[in-house]
Amino acid sequence: MLVFPIRIIISLVALNIFSYAANNEKFQWERLKFESRDAFIIMPDKHIKDQIPWVMYAPTLRGLPNERDEGWMIQHFLEAGIAIAGINIGESYGSPEGCGIYTKFHKFLTTERGLNQKACLLARSRGGLMLYNWAADNPTKVKCIAGIYPVCDLRSYPGLNRAAPAYGMKADELAKSLKINNPVEKLKPLADAKVPIFHIHGNVDRVVPLKSNSGDVAKRYQRLGGKMHLVVPNGQGHNMWKGFFYCQELVDFVITHAKGTPLSSL
Repeated sequence: MLVFPIRIIISLVALNIFSYAANNEKFQWERLKFESRDAFIIMPDKHIKDQIPWVMYAPTLRGLPNERDEGWMIQHFLEAGIAIAGINIGESYGSPEGCGIYTKFHKFLTTERGLNQKACLLARSRGGLMLYNWAADNPTKVKCIAGIYPVCDLRSYPGLNRAAPAYGMKADELAKSLKINNPVEKLKPLADAKVPIFHIHGNVDRVVPLKSNSGDVAKRYQRLGGKMHLVVPNGQGHNMWKGFFYCQELVDFVITHAKGTPLSSL
């Protein structure tokens, strides 16, 4: 029997209450066009001039992220002097084309806006496909990866038939290329670069099943020598339960690594 050092925890996450002014954005969102795509940057009020720690968020689809759900996390990042940025690359499902836009956006942010060369990645749901594939191709540009029920296996979501067009392939062609296109099978560069990972993922998720996504990542990453912390809230699925978005452990993990003081307990 294999004994995994990864801590898989069945828990409820303590909630904190955060209030927003109705119909008003609390944060100073800079909304811009980059490569003809909608993008955003939120800068902390207090930060150093250069090498600003930051979080790359995905998916930046219409309405995401938003202050209703991610606002509590964003507030904590900003208070810690950490910027947040993202770009809408559409339903790319982690395709090379989408990853290429991330690379250009990363270069823009690090050369023109003073953000640190290494980003902390925060993947919500399908954002896992986007950020994990980009991270696997750019492990030296990643400080850590955090995920809220992130998709890590194209076969589980959206399925190869739906994902294939984004890759310019047919489903059977994509199936044959999974070793180079499926995040769960591309973890070695991240383990070699010692990128720490944190996921929170419910145990009854039917849209993005725990076992074939975060669960499989945890097992594979441990075998590769990587370090990962997986929190599994009991009885939670792919939903808007506040515990996913008010997770103190996730926020502490990101802030700690963004500021360059890795947790010794991981």
